[in-house]
Amino acid sequence: MLQTTNNNNLTQQLVYELGKAIVREEFAVGEGLPSEAEICTRYQISRTATREAVKMLASKGLLVSRPRKGITVQSREYWNLFDPDVLDWILSSTPSLKTLRDFLQLRLAIEPEAAALAAKNANPEDLKTIGEALSRMKAAEDGMEDPLKADIDFHSAILRASKNPFFVQLRSFIETALKVSIRFTNQFKGVDTASYLEHRKIYDAIAAGDPQLAHQTSYTMESEALQLIEERIKA
Repeated sequence: MLQTTNNNNLTQQLVYELGKAIVREEFAVGEGLPSEAEICTRYQISRTATREAVKMLASKGLLVSRPRKGITVQSREYWNLFDPDVLDWILSSTPSLKTLRDFLQLRLAIEPEAAALAAKNANPEDLKTIGEALSRMKAAEDGMEDPLKADIDFHSAILRASKNPFFVQLRSFIETALKVSIRFTNQFKGVDTASYLEHRKIYDAIAAGDPQLAHQTSYTMESEALQLIEERIKA
């Protein structure tokens, strides 16, 4: 039973519960969900809220309506992996090393270029935001700040400073995935916090207005993290 009286919140909770169940493969690809009546009974929710939840999951690519089959589960290739909810469900269900590798490959393709663009386009306010996140990363080494949030804010600020609207739109996706990937890569490195010095090199290059150096330092850091994951996959 879902624990709220607000119909919108009930719908969101049902989306969350069904989404996680689909990602965990509790419903097989090509098969239908329980009937609308079954869902209403199981979760003590109205038909209106149930229908809205199904529509939302369909918009995320997890479900599809087919003639004579009704609402069925789609294979992963159709899921909107850039949807923060979908990504969160995947990562919160103990992501595979291959999923982490795929995400790091995407970061490697995006973040060095974003750093280079930030070196060209960042204004004083952007540099201040990146610098503040970096300072919090330093403080995190002494237990005075949340290391994960500071790290995520650093990378998010660089995406914003790139001034490329497509990179900026990826912030929510990157932030969601970083919550998990940073924890794993730090664990593989045997550290509790990300390297302040590595991030400082990126900041210094951006602040100096050196796109080539910003790209190089970002690429080096991301590729090292990717190499860690690839070594684990091979082991």
